[in-house]
Amino acid sequence: MLDFIFNGWGLKFPADQDNLITRKLWEAGLLRGRHRYAGMVLEGGGIESDGQGTLLTTAECLLSPNRNPQWSKKQIERRLKNLFGIKQVLWLHHGYLAGDDTDSHIDTLARLCSPDTIAYVRCDKPGDEHFKALEAMEQELRTFRTPAGEPYRLVPLPWPDACFAPDGHRLPATYANFLIINGAVLAPTYGVPQDESALQIIKTLFPEREVTGIDCRPLILQHGSLHCVTMQYPEGVVIC
Repeated sequence: MLDFIFNGWGLKFPADQDNLITRKLWEAGLLRGRHRYAGMVLEGGGIESDGQGTLLTTAECLLSPNRNPQWSKKQIERRLKNLFGIKQVLWLHHGYLAGDDTDSHIDTLARLCSPDTIAYVRCDKPGDEHFKALEAMEQELRTFRTPAGEPYRLVPLPWPDACFAPDGHRLPATYANFLIINGAVLAPTYGVPQDESALQIIKTLFPEREVTGIDCRPLILQHGSLHCVTMQYPEGVVIC
């Protein structure tokens, strides 16, 4: 069981108590397995894997000077490979969401849905502040290759109408923040016209799973969404 350091998404918030949670759960006997400190600042939403040797992440997050400034990109990549047993790391250098506290967590932008398929957010509104950055991200995704050397099947997710907090600042609504669980996928919705088309696209990505929409407007008020507040555990890890 790898215990990573959590420092409040790059020293943005106090996190000393949060950082103790994994160790305390293990000490309480709620988690099985040998406990091991990973010695690296890392959040679950900052990495995405196909479970077969490929990891997808963003340079904005993992290369943040407030996370692991002592290591170069090459050193971080080597550490990720050693810790997770992966073969390749795909780095996105473009893409962001206004209102996001995480320095562009990958789970807000692009997700590996199968070993050869990536779903990603696409902004189709040229006047939107995200348009150029997400267009550059899309072009970068087109250069990625599977371990077999094949291009990924890229599936764009709809761009939701802008959501705002009561004080007027924009909130990070994204359909990429879905959660894959046993037999189902829970997908975020925001009470906007694009919700239904997003659910339909996600159903095509996971035809063998039930797709259920979850109203995430209360969550984005806290600058995250569905996947941000959840984490799946491998079978046999949690003692029930």
